[in-house]
Amino acid sequence: MSVAEDTVVALTPERVLHLLTDGEIEVEGLIPWSSNATLLVTVRDKELATLAVYKPQGGERPLWDFRYGTLGFREVASHLVCEALGWGMVPPTVLRQGPHGLGSVQFFIHAQEDAHYFTIHDDPFYLEDLQRLAAFDAIANNADRKSGHCLLDSQGRLWAIDNALTFHAEPKLRTVIWRFAGEPLPDGLLADLQALHNVLTGNSQLEEALQHLLEDDEVAAFHRRLEQLIEDGHFPKPGEGRVLPWPLV
Repeated sequence: MSVAEDTVVALTPERVLHLLTDGEIEVEGLIPWSSNATLLVTVRDKELATLAVYKPQGGERPLWDFRYGTLGFREVASHLVCEALGWGMVPPTVLRQGPHGLGSVQFFIHAQEDAHYFTIHDDPFYLEDLQRLAAFDAIANNADRKSGHCLLDSQGRLWAIDNALTFHAEPKLRTVIWRFAGEPLPDGLLADLQALHNVLTGNSQLEEALQHLLEDDEVAAFHRRLEQLIEDGHFPKPGEGRVLPWPLV
């Protein structure tokens, strides 16, 4: 049995993560136009098979500001934080050994062609999702939220992919989602952020996982950003320097 398009919304997250973690990986080919080695793979166990995106650690392009070999860890941290918020916007992602070594493996989203942030940013249907994504990127310190990193599946559900340039200890927020800058955080969103803060300060499994995935100063900076956003109660405004990713899409 294959995991058909968008079946991830019907399966339990635990089942999808189990498949990605323990299933056999078969490389289908290289995904073009990626900055780092990005492979389309099939992951299968005795019951299910699904497409996934495998990014081996050894295929990372060295960056001056993010430590080499850590991008997959940041992808997983992004998924864990988004799940802890209850927002379910980052596809299931795990860190595991694959055919080309350690790397992140993320559930593949069958996306609508030509749909991205700039095609939906004025659609009221996506208002709450985009507010959540803007808040997530603020606390994750996303340095690369391009329009094309916002996908719609065939059911119109919004997914946020390519979350590797996140959780740096220094301010790095670069995003195309500035439409909410300075606006008050909606009550429900603020409650979710506060709930996340409570989880993190309770010696949780999430906190333990982040300590293994990120550097100590990066975890501490994440706590500060979360606390500051809750205290401010408003979406952040653009800071100094480069605030937009390039290319935008």
